[in-house]
Amino acid sequence: MAETWDEEQLIADGFERVYVELEWYDGPRAGLADVEGKPHYFQGYDYDHADEYRVWPASEGVAELEREQWAIFAKWNQRSEAGTAGLKSHPGHGGIDARYDELALLLAPDRQAPDDARRLVGELRFDAGARYRVEGLDYWFRWCPSR
Repeated sequence: MAETWDEEQLIADGFERVYVELEWYDGPRAGLADVEGKPHYFQGYDYDHADEYRVWPASEGVAELEREQWAIFAKWNQRSEAGTAGLKSHPGHGGIDARYDELALLLAPDRQAPDDARRLVGELRFDAGARYRVEGLDYWFRWCPSR
């Protein structure tokens, strides 16, 4: 198990929240997190540089929609872990939750990295909370310029 930190220490050490996970493969690959206190998308640069990310701003409105869709998933995940929902009911399969599907269509253009996306290194730390929760994830990033 990874070492965990409390929220107060994470903030004191310059780590910022991750609100949405869009992809995980051997670590976070894409999602929505604060960068310099404002919501940004992050997308793994490539698998050879697992800690490097393309990062670009998300408007407050888009971030709100992302968090809404994330909440739908997180609530499904809670039911799944409790044994009251199966994989076939996962909202990401499409046709399961109309609002989730609508949000996916609305957000698709914003999830594409622009040509001018910044390249940052994301240092990862975990808190002691549940992995997937409505308010976000159990991991945080501290961002710094790419090497």
